[in-house]
Amino acid sequence: MSFLDMVFLGASLAVPAWWILAPDWKRPLLRIAPAGLVGLAIIQLALEDFYWQLVPAYLVLAVVVVLSVVPRLEVRGFARWAGKAGLVLLMLAAIAPWTMFLPVPALPRPEGPYAVGTETFRWIDTQRDEPSTEDPSDHRNVIVQAWYPAADNSKGRHSVYIDGLGHLPPSISLLPSFLMAHFGHIDTHGIVDAPVSNTQAEWPVIIFMPGYGAPRAFYTGLVSNLASKGYIVLALDHPYESAVTKLADGRIATTVEHFDKNDPDRTRFMEGRLNLRIGDVRFAIDQMARPGAFGPRLSGRLDASHIAAAGHSLGGATAAAAMDRDPRIKAAVNVDGTLYGGLSGDVSPRPFLLVESDHSETPHSDRYETGNAKFFQQFRGGDYRFELTHANHFSFTDALLFLSPPARFAASFLIGGGRGAVDTQRTTADILAAFLAGPLGGDPQDASSVAGQHPGIVNRPLQGDAFPSTQPDSLPNSSTSTTPQR
Repeated sequence: MSFLDMVFLGASLAVPAWWILAPDWKRPLLRIAPAGLVGLAIIQLALEDFYWQLVPAYLVLAVVVVLSVVPRLEVRGFARWAGKAGLVLLMLAAIAPWTMFLPVPALPRPEGPYAVGTETFRWIDTQRDEPSTEDPSDHRNVIVQAWYPAADNSKGRHSVYIDGLGHLPPSISLLPSFLMAHFGHIDTHGIVDAPVSNTQAEWPVIIFMPGYGAPRAFYTGLVSNLASKGYIVLALDHPYESAVTKLADGRIATTVEHFDKNDPDRTRFMEGRLNLRIGDVRFAIDQMARPGAFGPRLSGRLDASHIAAAGHSLGGATAAAAMDRDPRIKAAVNVDGTLYGGLSGDVSPRPFLLVESDHSETPHSDRYETGNAKFFQQFRGGDYRFELTHANHFSFTDALLFLSPPARFAASFLIGGGRGAVDTQRTTADILAAFLAGPLGGDPQDASSVAGQHPGIVNRPLQGDAFPSTQPDSLPNSSTSTTPQR
């Protein structure tokens, strides 16, 4: 909500409140107030935009304009109080939309030492058919948005938050798409086509994958923060699984799902999605060896010898499974992800990190526990399992930031996530950056030490090759919560 929006909304409440409370002898002074309110509305529309949240405020404006121009009516008794009650109801209606959704959410500003640049690449993998369409000539699109450390004092326009604005499907990850009509105004803190920082010749790479069905846009707060800390982050969209993404030819692809009646729990379906995602990851890595594939700015600036994979939900499981199948990936981070399918069994010790939402707020299934046990057993790369108390499964995304502060507060009681998206994303970025520094060629940092600098982090140490059955140990200087039964 911009300052201008707040001024207009405040004035829309102040004028009718004055009309209700002012003594009769001061009413003539009010006849000029609606004119100022009309002027404010015109300025807001010209400088900002038309927001559905302001429709009740426009209705208030219309009523006070009518009250200011029609001849004064001598209304007494019940009718007078009914009129005042009607104005009060209109005022409450004007406030109500702003207690739910924001027309232009504010994303957290990246905290690292670098400015952030961004550029999007839309490739076609001619070696793979697209399984989600019936066209036999349709090949797999791979969509990658690079977020990278930019040169100091880089200036320019910020990137568009989400693909397909103006052509969105009716809903995006269960949210009505009309809520996103003005998301083009969101400051992503990523400057389009900014020059790459020359602090280093090459930069370590993190390939980041979203949760099932979620567009890459919903992780902008997290990936932009990672980029500001000295990583080139390649955020992938997975066409026909993502709620919306733009293909290389400009078409907008939305979710396509074909379920087999012989797969009632959809396990094989999800395994197929994971395998398709791994193909996207491997193709993106292949592009690093192709001259000019990343354009004039980024080509030659990605350190192909230091690549990590990370992701949230199915994206996190994909990251670890991709490391299992591709030795070019030196480390993996799974954020709250459940494995579908198996692993190769080819033991190759590499660092693996599991970051989790609060077990008391996000039900973690037996499949989740078993799959992550397999990851730790496969990679044997360290004792890194951190639970963020009061964070739920959605806290790692931008989605909670689409809500207004009152709605976020209410949601924290209904679905959890009281830690908030801003704190969850910042904490996660700090832990990931510390964990990946060593494997990706930077100054080694102790992820446990960094995690201990944030309140409410629980370290769940491993016992040999299995998850512990005892209560978790808490990190130094951190608050803990009671561990629920799994």
